Amino acid sequence: MNVSVVLFTSDLRLHDHPPLRAALDGGRPVVPLFVRDPAVDGAGFAVPNRLAFLADCLRDLDTGLRERGGRLVVRRGGLVGEVCRVAAEADAVEVHMAADVSRHARRREDRLRRALEADGVRLHVHDTVTVAVAPGAVLPAGSDHFAVFTPYYRHWSRQPLRDPLGAPRTVRVPDGVGSEPLPSRSELPGLSEGLAAGGETEGRARLTKWLRDGVAAYEDRHDDLAGDATSRLSPHLHFGTLSAVELVQRARRVGGPGAEAFVRQLAWRDFHRQVLAARPAVSAADYRTRHDSWRSGPQARADVEAWKEGRTGYPVIDAAMRQLRHEGWMHNRGRLLTASFLTKTLYVDWRIGARHFLDLLVDGDIANNQLNWQWTAGTGTDTRPNRVLNPVTQAKRYDPDGTYVRRWVPELRPLAGPSAHEPWKLRGPDRAAIDYPDPIIDLSEGLARFKRARGLD
Repeated sequence: MNVSVVLFTSDLRLHDHPPLRAALDGGRPVVPLFVRDPAVDGAGFAVPNRLAFLADCLRDLDTGLRERGGRLVVRRGGLVGEVCRVAAEADAVEVHMAADVSRHARRREDRLRRALEADGVRLHVHDTVTVAVAPGAVLPAGSDHFAVFTPYYRHWSRQPLRDPLGAPRTVRVPDGVGSEPLPSRSELPGLSEGLAAGGETEGRARLTKWLRDGVAAYEDRHDDLAGDATSRLSPHLHFGTLSAVELVQRARRVGGPGAEAFVRQLAWRDFHRQVLAARPAVSAADYRTRHDSWRSGPQARADVEAWKEGRTGYPVIDAAMRQLRHEGWMHNRGRLLTASFLTKTLYVDWRIGARHFLDLLVDGDIANNQLNWQWTAGTGTDTRPNRVLNPVTQAKRYDPDGTYVRRWVPELRPLAGPSAHEPWKLRGPDRAAIDYPDPIIDLSEGLARFKRARGLD
């Protein structure tokens, strides 16, 4: 029988996996393949937290395949060359994979298609594997993408979604195709202490619990910093251990304002991917330039280091940055506040912050990370590009009792209630007893500098 290769990339699951189901059509044997491409290392994206989560995902995927009679083949080398070698070893006639939107992924797909065709092997690329609605499926009149989220969301919401697919019962893998050992997170140094576990099994358990116990309150509590009332499913979406299509369908079945708000966040994820698909340069360049002359030099570098270390003197900013370092994850409101503080209060290039997030975030990907940073910096799709989030006002609104701040900034635990948000107001011995820095900048000074830079004064 004809053999197919299924190339797993950011879709590390068995449930609702269109490339795998297509490859198995008619009971054909398949080679489930994952390639550890050194090009990812060279581009700086193979950071410890994501490598550890990836190792968990690959081990869980292999376990699921073995339960069905198969196994995962892991190779290390250039993706195009390794896929062609595996196809030749298995005498495969076709390769199935998920579509992706980054410039690197699309160029890689073109090279792979040409190389496989030269060997007489067909490449099938499947949409809606990592997204709910494919980039380009909804378009405004006269443009190749939506530049504003709200009209995109209206069109996105009306799109019919395919039915989620069940996991296959049996997977037959031909003999004679060798594999490297599976990676393990125990081999990796420099991991965040509180890094979550990866893998489809973990992701599906989290999803079930979220839909049962969490999503109903999401509309009211998603900005509650201390309550930690978000789904924490973003790493599983990034690695594809969960299907965006399935998440939307299951949330809609639950229904209610919380589920609707959660689905809206999934739509934001698709929105950013359709922007990146149409404008691949925005992974590094402004989507809409404001002609910023970002600060540089010794003082700016010192400010950036204080921001990274969680020592800015603004407790909610420092709490969020310390959560990032400890967990490899950050609350969504914390992401907005820390990004606004770096780009608008400190007036530092968004790319510096985006790189730091990519160095630590287990869910860090180009579309969401870069475009969310640009949205906050005012160089992206935000229709209010000059908004500045005041960290003290925001902290009092979204962490009114100071619980989140005290959780991550232990120096401030002696301070009761909202006083933890403004420790600089302490005087004399009370201030001396707190080993915590004064603010690195006065908020009014930062705002005035930003307005001058943007020509708003």
